[in-house]
Amino acid sequence: MSMKHQNPFHRNSPNEVKIGLVSISDRASQGVYVDEGIPSLKNWLGKVITTPVVFHERLIPDETEHISSSLIELVDELGCDLVLTTGGTGPSRRDVTPEATLDVGTREMPGFGEQMRQISLHFVPTAILSRQVAVLREIENHAALIMNLPGQPKSIQETLEGLKDANGKVLAHGIFAAVPYCIDLIGGPCIETDEAIVKAFRPKKKK
Repeated sequence: MSMKHQNPFHRNSPNEVKIGLVSISDRASQGVYVDEGIPSLKNWLGKVITTPVVFHERLIPDETEHISSSLIELVDELGCDLVLTTGGTGPSRRDVTPEATLDVGTREMPGFGEQMRQISLHFVPTAILSRQVAVLREIENHAALIMNLPGQPKSIQETLEGLKDANGKVLAHGIFAAVPYCIDLIGGPCIETDEAIVKAFRPKKKK
């Protein structure tokens, strides 16, 4: 059967999650240097998510139209439940990822961006210059969570995983702890995680 006739929202198993990974960099997209954002994301997500995952990857320049069209394609045409971008969230004129993300979103999820900056502030005061946003993109019979992440692999992991002290006490919750429940609420598959890395928070069901 021709692949183009396959339903983009088909899942090989009921809890299979489709994740779009978008690295936004003029130089990396031109081959000036090797992109580290997507490999870092795939490596971390592969360790954390214990349910089946399908990844769709895009390496694109810092241009609003490229970013917006890629996000729309990943959600509307490929059926992604979660899309993570990396790069392009600073204050320079070429950093347009937040604007492109807001353009394609139907509702903003400000708590994710707020928590990302709180985590980064443990390390650098310039965290307040980061403009990461998160949105929902809702179309007929499908919805996805789209989140902007930092550009550096170390910062990506800290943002997703959170911070713990030497005794394992949580200093700051990573944003990924809230992602599975968010995907539940918008009608997506049930994402399970390795609790030794990130415990997915879901409210206890009433008896």
